[in-house]
Amino acid sequence: MKRRFSRQITLGGISIGGDSPIVVQSMTNTQTKDVPATVHQIKRLTYAGCELVRVAIPDMESATALRQIKSHISLPIIADIHFDYRLAMAAIENGADGLRLNPGNIGGRKKVKEVVSAARDRAVPIRIGVNAGSLSKSILKNYGGHPTPEAMAESAMGHIQMLEDFDFRLIKVSVKSSNVPHMIAAYQLLAGKLDYPFHLGVTEAGSFVSGTVKNTLGIGVLLSQGIGDTVRVSLTCDPVEEVRVAYEILRALGLRQRGVEIISCPTCGRCQIDLFALVEEVERALSPITTPIKVALMGCVVNGPGEAREADVGIAGGLGYGTLFKKGKVLRKVAEPDLSKALIEEVRKMVN
Repeated sequence: MKRRFSRQITLGGISIGGDSPIVVQSMTNTQTKDVPATVHQIKRLTYAGCELVRVAIPDMESATALRQIKSHISLPIIADIHFDYRLAMAAIENGADGLRLNPGNIGGRKKVKEVVSAARDRAVPIRIGVNAGSLSKSILKNYGGHPTPEAMAESAMGHIQMLEDFDFRLIKVSVKSSNVPHMIAAYQLLAGKLDYPFHLGVTEAGSFVSGTVKNTLGIGVLLSQGIGDTVRVSLTCDPVEEVRVAYEILRALGLRQRGVEIISCPTCGRCQIDLFALVEEVERALSPITTPIKVALMGCVVNGPGEAREADVGIAGGLGYGTLFKKGKVLRKVAEPDLSKALIEEVRKMVN
């Protein structure tokens, strides 16, 4: 797929846009001023493959905590700011690598200029973060009171113009909505007007299952059209799951490869092994592996052998046993109780 051209920016040493890989990010759900809890969660996100992390800055204590947090982590950190320009200034002073804000809600043009000046001095990019749930009354009035894709795009263009008026162009853009078609349309509207990198996401997406579906559709459709430079999957759950889902979306589109890809059948009456338990055990054991590798866990002899041969390591189930494949060749038959151990051992041999 041909990727939309976007100018490249750098955030804490991470390149976004241009021909850089799609960057995976997430957001902590701890109180930022609780430094130990925030650091612990960021380290878990780092281990999962997160490349940028955003934290909420609702008060000055959270802003000043950034300095201590950064001394314990390796990820670039983005400060999420609303309403008070002084929080943005303090976040920059305490080492934020990026800001997420809406210039229109932090106190007027004079105060935006102060933030922009500080951000420019330290090469701190700013994400214009438009959200369908918080559009200005004046914008909504123009669109019948509804947060349409056109309303979101207009809001983004207005915020961008404000930063450009101050000769600031270290900009990322997002136009998020919980309405997936609206989110897609808003990004498409902007894609032909801007060359700034896009941060993709579906906001307030919901629980793990419903949120994964919404994010996969919204982010996946845009990425398949070459639109998007960094992604944040939004889920009401452990943010580590956001990172896992993001990588699965990228893997499915052939854009990024990380960790073990498990191919498994949905099972039917032909399945003669306990495939549910096998998949759960194997997935849990192999989750720390970051090397791209394909593992097939198939329950019967119909499609199983073909899928297992195509994987790096695979199992095709039989009655009380499974045939173990590696790189297309049969290794041996393994009794059902020993299947997970045998497969896990073969995978670890390949990556070590």
